[in-house]
Amino acid sequence: MKFRVFLLIVSSTFCLVAEPAAFSPDAFVDNYISASLEQDRSLKGASMEVEFAASLPRLKKQGRLHALRRISPLGFIKYEMLHFDGDSTVNKQVIARYLSAEAEAQKERQQPSLAVTPRNYRFKYKGLGQLDGRTAHIFQVTPKRNRQGLFTGEVWIDAATCLRVRESGCLVKSPSIFLKKVAFIRRYEIRDGISVPRQVRSVVDTRLVGRAELTIEFINFSIDSNRAIASEADGQ
Repeated sequence: MKFRVFLLIVSSTFCLVAEPAAFSPDAFVDNYISASLEQDRSLKGASMEVEFAASLPRLKKQGRLHALRRISPLGFIKYEMLHFDGDSTVNKQVIARYLSAEAEAQKERQQPSLAVTPRNYRFKYKGLGQLDGRTAHIFQVTPKRNRQGLFTGEVWIDAATCLRVRESGCLVKSPSIFLKKVAFIRRYEIRDGISVPRQVRSVVDTRLVGRAELTIEFINFSIDSNRAIASEADGQ
């Protein structure tokens, strides 16, 4: 029941507002794609602290992991584990599996076939919404093929910067034989022209330990200016 409630939250939109005149969804998506390419370059050399809070309700077990998350000049994500508190089953069955799935997704993400673009998704415009005081254009996205790493759901794109501020939905294919369903809400904040991760909430229906719940909070975002400059030089 709770999983279905989470899916309803994932698929719902916030307060819709009036649509501006002469708005072209296709042209806006093109701007979003251009902004996303620049976004990927800007995040190279970034680091942030991450707090994982996970639970297995059926087993009444919880756990928290504090870590440092770094993005290399080549765009790869690495974690430095700082402290874990809680049940080891939660660490092994929830947090460790998430990190493993993210590592696999990072490898696949280098392929253009997984990017959230019209090449891989059908975009259907749904209207305007307000999120954290920002106006966003909301698009329903449906993958054109059933492939691991793709999802069906919504993308909220900031009207001013064309950067994502929210993604939500369900993976169309499980990243592991141990997982049956994966639903998520990812929230971002625009900081100095960059879409920075703020929070991820996931509910996963597993085959071994029932439902797993995971919330990830991102804090203390920063960019190593030397790494960023080196990354820009490599891209020229």
